[in-house]
Amino acid sequence: MNHPAQSSRSLIAKPELAPVDHSRRRMLAIGGTALTAGLVGAGPAMAQKESPAFQPHSGQAGKDVVWVPTPDSLVKRMLQLGGVKSDDFVIDLGAGDGKIVIAAAKDFGARGLGIEYNPDMVALAQQKARAAGVSDRANFEKADIFESDFSKADVITMYLLPNLNLRLRPTLMKLKPGTRLVTHAFDMGGWTADETSQSGGSTAYLWLVPANVSGKWQLSYPQGSSSINVPFEVTRQRFQVPEGRVQLGETETSLRDAKVIGDMVRFAFTGTDGVARTFNGRVNGGKIEGEVFDGQRRQRFNAERQGNAPAIEVGD
Repeated sequence: MNHPAQSSRSLIAKPELAPVDHSRRRMLAIGGTALTAGLVGAGPAMAQKESPAFQPHSGQAGKDVVWVPTPDSLVKRMLQLGGVKSDDFVIDLGAGDGKIVIAAAKDFGARGLGIEYNPDMVALAQQKARAAGVSDRANFEKADIFESDFSKADVITMYLLPNLNLRLRPTLMKLKPGTRLVTHAFDMGGWTADETSQSGGSTAYLWLVPANVSGKWQLSYPQGSSSINVPFEVTRQRFQVPEGRVQLGETETSLRDAKVIGDMVRFAFTGTDGVARTFNGRVNGGKIEGEVFDGQRRQRFNAERQGNAPAIEVGD
């Protein structure tokens, strides 16, 4: 049986092998090794070019919110509204690229901490702080704001959604009296802001964490040549607004124009001499000390708490 394939293959003559050039072979081997080493050495650099540095974009999804940067003009105004000073510690909740904490350190001389859930954002904020020369005063950490401790803050800034503000509100209300809270765009529901400011078409809100003046007090103040000692009670304090009454012998009268501003409290009432007096004092634990003004003179007054302090109402 004829096998054309075999016949054809058998007709092809085997070519003669050329003499081996061992020196050329060594050169090729050396060249190949160098080329391989060069490619290996270039690997990280090439990979670096293929993976550009993280760059956030407005609207980028986050854990609880999308990231939208606060305008620079409002950053400055928020820090002004918070009364940031060089001895303050600022905490920014949801710090993003770190611009608020960096501005607090660079422009106001403060120390700051940015709490951010996205590790890429944290790294970017740290890089920006180094570039601004404030990495010794502006720090950032990857953390959940609902599991973080804000108790060391003098000023807290945030740009969160209303529902997140409300979730944080009970925690914020427990901070030391006088802690300044500043938000971008969104309020705190029934907790009315102490001041509202606008800049560049955006809104910022300020709250001062109020001292708790709820409960019973013994009030002492001068009236003519006498010293009056009477009980008064703050029957209800809703956020920074107290309501109460003063017992003037057989006469009972309500507090008016009452407000707690951080660790300061203000109230007024009309005495049995027919004089309306305004009290402005500082709350320090179970004591209030300050000035009473009767329309002519400013004199000292004090009050001491009697019993425990009921909780501040923080609903709605």
